[in-house]
Amino acid sequence: MSEETPNPQPKDDKKKGVVLVLTGPGKGKSSSALGMVLRALGWGMRVCVIQFIKGQRKTGEEQAIQKFSNIEWHALGDGFTWKTKDPEQDRITGRETWRFARQKIQTGCFDLVLLDEINYAAHYGWISGKEIATFITHEKPAKTHLLLTGRNAPLEVIEVADTVTEMQAVKHAYEKGITAKRGIEF
Repeated sequence: MSEETPNPQPKDDKKKGVVLVLTGPGKGKSSSALGMVLRALGWGMRVCVIQFIKGQRKTGEEQAIQKFSNIEWHALGDGFTWKTKDPEQDRITGRETWRFARQKIQTGCFDLVLLDEINYAAHYGWISGKEIATFITHEKPAKTHLLLTGRNAPLEVIEVADTVTEMQAVKHAYEKGITAKRGIEF
């Protein structure tokens, strides 16, 4: 009988922040991320939410989460970009949001930063996947958890992330002509 070498458990480095990516064509990427935000707030962590696409339209999540004192919420996008009338302005806004996000992260003041819909910004060419990946590997404070959402996550970001989840669409009420519902989609 041979003696098996035990599989060592990975060391749990409590000071290392993880990078999580929620991507794919299915619904629920931002909702899942906001669940993590709520969990972090519940543990007293300092959180920053930066939204790349959503503009000044209020959401139920923002209204509920703003009741916590340890969160900053920044909806900096120009709105739904697939309805854009000014793609150049969308690009400028996306670049400015990325600059703002990098500055917030680099302060080291937050335990968790959600970059909501940043993957769309990369997909639209406002930011390159390589630029995001380079920031993650060379500039993100080691203890900061980073959460990136949106369809079409760049391969470079997927490669440097610690956890990647792809949401798959099975069916959606919109396909039946049912519009977005308050409290469910926003």
